[in-house]
Amino acid sequence: MNPVAFQIGSYEIRWYGILIALGVIAAILLANYNCKKKGIDFDIILDCFFIAFPTAIIGARAYYVIFEFENYKNNLIDIFNIRKGGLAIHGGLIGGLIATYIFFKIKKLNMLKYLDLAVPSIILAQAIGRWGNFMNGEAHGGNVSYSFISHFPSFIQRGMYIEGSYYNPTFLYESIWNLLVCLALLVILYRKKNNEDGIVAASYIALYSLGRVFIEGLRTDSLMLGNIRIAQLISIVGMLLGIVIIVYIKRKKVRNLN
Repeated sequence: MNPVAFQIGSYEIRWYGILIALGVIAAILLANYNCKKKGIDFDIILDCFFIAFPTAIIGARAYYVIFEFENYKNNLIDIFNIRKGGLAIHGGLIGGLIATYIFFKIKKLNMLKYLDLAVPSIILAQAIGRWGNFMNGEAHGGNVSYSFISHFPSFIQRGMYIEGSYYNPTFLYESIWNLLVCLALLVILYRKKNNEDGIVAASYIALYSLGRVFIEGLRTDSLMLGNIRIAQLISIVGMLLGIVIIVYIKRKKVRNLN
């Protein structure tokens, strides 16, 4: 696939950036809709977004560069060039969460209540953003046969035909999984009780991590620490953490009722 959507003079506008922007727009629209339905001030979400989003981009890039520093040490200026990809979602989540925590600490508001509303939007943006990886020819799995790839739409086949070989479209698996998680989170959001703040966010951590553990095992471009796939390790920890938080919230609710 051609990663360049169009040019303005000599400046290339890449699909990667366009799809990230579309993901952000979709996320904001969904958050606005949910705020209206749940009676939550959307302006608070928007104010937090303008602080957390740039911090998330910095975190995503820094996380990626740390584990791929060998590719940048001879040309450090490339560290700042994200137009060709090189953003790690776990770093983005860490950076965004730190900024969000500071924002709500200063505002003296209940962060978990707003985070519950935001996480369906976050994973929707992730689902759309994965298609930027497709346009860049990255985040795919290993070589597959034509008989395997032929089960996918023709444009997926063309995009996964890279340098004479077909590759497993793992970006697609994660995009679909993220959409399913988004729907599950919306169900949880609209069923949650007033004393269950944090349960949607915890479900996001557990469910996203569950899918990522398996999908990461198929990829060929994982960030590594020795022989360990970093995303798998973080996802296992995230899955366990999410489950522990959900159990804690449910038990706390029962104790309060008693």
